[in-house]
Amino acid sequence: NADGALADSTATSRTPRYTADVVAEHPHDTNAFTQGLLWHDGRMFESTGQEGQSNIREVELNTGRVIRQKDLAEPHFGEGIVIMGEKLYQLTWKSNTAFVYDWKTFAPTGEFKYEGEGWGLTTDGTSIIMSNGSSVLAWRDPATFAVQKSLEVTDNGTPVKSLNELEWVKGEIWANVWQSEQIARIDPATGKVTGWIDLTGILKPLDRSGREDVMNGIAYDAEGDRYFVTGKNWSKLFEIRLKPRS
Repeated sequence: NADGALADSTATSRTPRYTADVVAEHPHDTNAFTQGLLWHDGRMFESTGQEGQSNIREVELNTGRVIRQKDLAEPHFGEGIVIMGEKLYQLTWKSNTAFVYDWKTFAPTGEFKYEGEGWGLTTDGTSIIMSNGSSVLAWRDPATFAVQKSLEVTDNGTPVKSLNELEWVKGEIWANVWQSEQIARIDPATGKVTGWIDLTGILKPLDRSGREDVMNGIAYDAEGDRYFVTGKNWSKLFEIRLKPRS
């Protein structure tokens, strides 16, 4: 109804909104259906989806070149990744399985089972934090993958659904919202959205072929204080700088 819509728009306007300047553009593999993106030990790692095309890879930032990759056997559909300690964890969409590798060699070292779909992963340094396409994030034990706690993400009381790729940034969780060009900044203690980053139109028409899918992929370089974003089958990976919306 009209009253509800009005209330929603008023509620959303109370949440701080940000836009971004593009600091640098880097080439991105247009065949990469990006599911996870992360910066670790001075290197960029990415995971890709689609059956028969899923893999984890280390990517050269300046060229987009794949330095090494490990393919995921069919029928698995790769999803988000996170690195903790010596391990790289990779989710699958509907296989209810997380695969574990040595992050330095991509040698398989184990796997875990979980219920429901797998979408995005990040870590607060102690637990693995996982999304499943709903409004609920799960904290998991990296040793057993058991759920330690769950938290619903809300914006002024309204659940924020379709949470996808995740990144831990300076004590916040940043989340791509599937099928939007918005990133939610989430307080991990309360699940409340503390800000929205609007990246609408960041990939220009000139850089599009028509094969692109949604924005997905956030990486934070803590050492260099750099923020990176990209999308599925996008030709560019962007380094961005936030600015409050005027």
